[in-house]
Amino acid sequence: MTSSHFRSLFDLNGKVAIVTGAVGILGQRFCRGLAEYGAKVAVVDLDENRCVELAEGLKRDCGVECIGVSCDVSQPDSVKGMVRSVVDRFGAINILHNNAASKSDDLNAFFATTEAYSLKEWRKIMSVNIDGVFLVAQAVGIQMQKQGIGGSIIQTSSIYGLVSSDKRIYEGSFYLDRQISNPAVYSTSKAAVVGLTRYLAANWGDAGIRVNALVPAGVESGQNDTFKTRYSARVPLNRMANGDEMVGALIYLASDASSYVTGHCLVVDGGLSAW
Repeated sequence: MTSSHFRSLFDLNGKVAIVTGAVGILGQRFCRGLAEYGAKVAVVDLDENRCVELAEGLKRDCGVECIGVSCDVSQPDSVKGMVRSVVDRFGAINILHNNAASKSDDLNAFFATTEAYSLKEWRKIMSVNIDGVFLVAQAVGIQMQKQGIGGSIIQTSSIYGLVSSDKRIYEGSFYLDRQISNPAVYSTSKAAVVGLTRYLAANWGDAGIRVNALVPAGVESGQNDTFKTRYSARVPLNRMANGDEMVGALIYLASDASSYVTGHCLVVDGGLSAW
């Protein structure tokens, strides 16, 4: 055993990673973290220009090959085309971070009460948050099985996929100058991600494909002081998370450091779910 044996377990050099939802607040950090550890990263999101821009920046800063690929994860043909583009460029896929989630274009509909929630909005969110997660996992899982060398799939859930939100936190709470809440569709979709993760882990383990869920809690990203104060009071560490604090968990799940971990929910919540 060399002096760098355990450190090398986190090394991603030579690995190819796909990150969906890549240009979001957390997605950009996830891409950079994977690239800094040596992975070639396919930066995947709806906006091709932003994907290409981020990929070029990562290549410049981290010295690894990265590409930007446009994909609508709710559309099977778009997902298949994205996977084909990545394989054509890099030859294989070793890591998938299934991270895309819907940012509704109708915030009034998205934040509507449970009693007034429309089925149209529900299905629109679900088409990305769970249908899209399934479609990408399906396409990448097929490719990983063809390769015959296993792989790691990480799917982003949420603490609200494991426990209910406390509605008292949201009284007087604003984000980007609008009243916010946690709609039922979000919690339901993120709980479904956990169920899908465990199912795939149990069914693809014999192919050496590990499937785990990264479960973040509240990340500070522009919420007003009322929200931050009330949320922090529910957390043993007495604060919201910084986005960078999610990246270490991703690197662990993506790398050989977690080679005997599958079907697991890695909760990064400051202890919120401990009480």
